[in-house]
Amino acid sequence: MSELIYGRHAVLETLRANRRRLFRLWLEGDKEPKEQGIIGEICAAAAALSLPMRVIKGGLFDKLAQENSNAQGVALEADDYPYVDLNDCLDLAAQRNEPPLFLILDHLQDPQNLGALIRTADAMGLHGVILPDRRAARVTPAVTNASAGAVEHLRVVQVTNINHTIAELKKLGVWVAGLDDSDNAMLLDAANLTGALALVVGNEGSGLSRLTRERCDFLVRLPMFGQVESLNAAVAGSIALYAARQARAA
Repeated sequence: MSELIYGRHAVLETLRANRRRLFRLWLEGDKEPKEQGIIGEICAAAAALSLPMRVIKGGLFDKLAQENSNAQGVALEADDYPYVDLNDCLDLAAQRNEPPLFLILDHLQDPQNLGALIRTADAMGLHGVILPDRRAARVTPAVTNASAGAVEHLRVVQVTNINHTIAELKKLGVWVAGLDDSDNAMLLDAANLTGALALVVGNEGSGLSRLTRERCDFLVRLPMFGQVESLNAAVAGSIALYAARQARAA
């Protein structure tokens, strides 16, 4: 089954990663584009893969516009996103000679939040992102676009039960930290984030589920100095991921 990846950066990174089966590149217009800027990079990447290219007006671009998708004049027809197994992520950590660093999402539902966290995860060099296969956002073209294509370079695992996966990681010596704003959580800058670690970010509305919270080795919260009591899940998760990366560099 194919889907349309849209947005210039999303399309370019999908071509560069070349992890999916790719079918066709679509460009909006009435003539072949001048090969300059990011469109030129996209055309060059497509040509290097011998990918068919079509220039059209309207059609699928009108459909994307009706769906409120900002295609930016480019779309890529490709297979669905290629999820991987947890062992693939563990193997990547071993290849890099690094202790594993994971992001686990406890039923996050907003595609924009998922895309933003995936973009941070890639920037911070995570070995994998783990998300449930039901009642949660999955990797769609909207998520690929929101991540600016970063998801194409990242290993993402879909699991039936994240609590079983947490238990499996703990058996392998990975510490699990849940991001939580309760009084039971320690301040982020007081937590030991070195070593093998999985950070769990909860649902936008309800946060961590009860069972997931209980499975965590410890809970962490962000220090808040202003008037608001909490941050968006993607912002809070990104700050925590940066802290975990910095702890490794210390």
